Amino acid sequence: MKKLSPIALCLALGLGVSPALAADDEYKSLETLRQTTLSLIDVLVESGVLTREKADALMAQAESRAAERIAAETPEGVVRVTYVPESVRNEIRDQLKQEVVAQAREEGWATPNAIPEWANRISFEGDIRLRYQSDNFASDNTTPRDYVLAADKGSLSAATRAPDYSLVDGNGVPTGNTLNDQERWRVRARLGVLARISGQVSAGLRLATGNTGDRVSTNQTLGQNLNKYSFVVDRAFLRLSPHESLTLTGGRIPNPWLSTDLMWDDDLNFEGISATWQSQTAGALRPFATVGYFPIKGESEPTTPDGRSLVGVQLGATWIRSPMNRMRVGVAAYDFRHFAGSREADSAYDTINTRPGTASYGSSQYEKGLRQKGNTLFATNASVDNNQAYYFGLAAKFRPINLTGVWDLGYWDPVHVLLSADYVINTAFDRAEIRRRTGRDLGAEASATAWRLGATVGMPNIKLRGDWNAYLVYKRIGSDAMPDAFNDSDFGLGGTNLKGYTLGFNWGWDDRTTLGLKYISADTIASPTLVDGHKFGVDTLQLDLAVKF
Repeated sequence: MKKLSPIALCLALGLGVSPALAADDEYKSLETLRQTTLSLIDVLVESGVLTREKADALMAQAESRAAERIAAETPEGVVRVTYVPESVRNEIRDQLKQEVVAQAREEGWATPNAIPEWANRISFEGDIRLRYQSDNFASDNTTPRDYVLAADKGSLSAATRAPDYSLVDGNGVPTGNTLNDQERWRVRARLGVLARISGQVSAGLRLATGNTGDRVSTNQTLGQNLNKYSFVVDRAFLRLSPHESLTLTGGRIPNPWLSTDLMWDDDLNFEGISATWQSQTAGALRPFATVGYFPIKGESEPTTPDGRSLVGVQLGATWIRSPMNRMRVGVAAYDFRHFAGSREADSAYDTINTRPGTASYGSSQYEKGLRQKGNTLFATNASVDNNQAYYFGLAAKFRPINLTGVWDLGYWDPVHVLLSADYVINTAFDRAEIRRRTGRDLGAEASATAWRLGATVGMPNIKLRGDWNAYLVYKRIGSDAMPDAFNDSDFGLGGTNLKGYTLGFNWGWDDRTTLGLKYISADTIASPTLVDGHKFGVDTLQLDLAVKF
């Protein structure tokens, strides 16, 4: 006998034959089979193997298929009655039970009470990356002592673009490093949880290595005397979707903007709220819009009475000419509020006790825990402050316009060609206003523009063994195009006032396992100390082994 699907055959025999057309003995036999089949289905429902909805659907499907089959195979005017031996009925019953149980386990609807309902609404993701990094400084770099002299306390017009290279220890020895090559082994581990609370509400939480003082890196450098590492909260957010086109997100959220690492580092997350509207039309042009508000430093702190915040809006569209030719373009306007530095009044400093006279003294400084390097800074101390270390503030205000475009050509799928372009101009950069507020004339060396061009060939994402891609990126980041606190921390070891290129290659060593090689070469555009002839350059080599799960 040819083996048929047990479910289909059993239900067809049990439900698809009209007893009125059979002889008495055959009628009893078929009726017994029918009742046995119905009883078996009821037992499967009661035991939790089948839901009532799935059982009803199977019965309806069997009735329909049996009717179609009988109609197709029976000649006109002929009544057909099928006889099924007892041994065959028993075999069908056993096959039916085994197949239903196996299908239930495979599809996850068996033993519905074995796994709590909430567990089906939670998903996990994570990655671990091991990195070897070598930083090779240019032999003609300006020495750390020159940074110290350029930012000497004796000058009321002290200014710099790399204040952390001008620091000294208790013995007056510079602590910066601009000449000695360094090698580091680093590890990054991240573990995230996404919970689907309902159809409109979800929540996300991600932990990562790193520390609370570096927002643009989650790397942990090895060599901590074998001490354990800390996990910090990298993301913690709620997401609401009141409409299929609208998404509201609040908390410590992923980057909501269409952007590259020219403006925002890949590891940067935002604190605040954002709203994104994405057109759901099926046309070739699909517009989108994003707005966001992000407090940077609270108004409740006495050192920042006005608070600092970022407000942004982005408009853009995705253009899909074909599945193998698509482009995404966005233009964003950002306002970094209360970031600019201002000179302290002499009345704010207590000359009798040689200390700040108010709690808000130094409130406009661009502090060490925030900055990287590259922005033009000036000393904001009162002119009568001869004992306090320098408070450096930003010379420029920042309201950058950012134009970003990504073009994906997939005609050679799975190999794609991805082209990207990014341009930034700081519309708030005003040399005359800077001179009035800081007392300094920045001259032509300060720049308010930045741009980036990139090309990638290969698979857009490395997922499987043998996947690969290669990329080349060139950047030119003017000193005051954007705050240097938030952009790429690897290019030139972070910040602005840099130009150079990045060359990289990724290869899928195994499924969800990637080997990556990246070479970065960067040099300063203008003097990092504001002294003619001073410069800084570094070449960085990174070798990564990363897994995702």
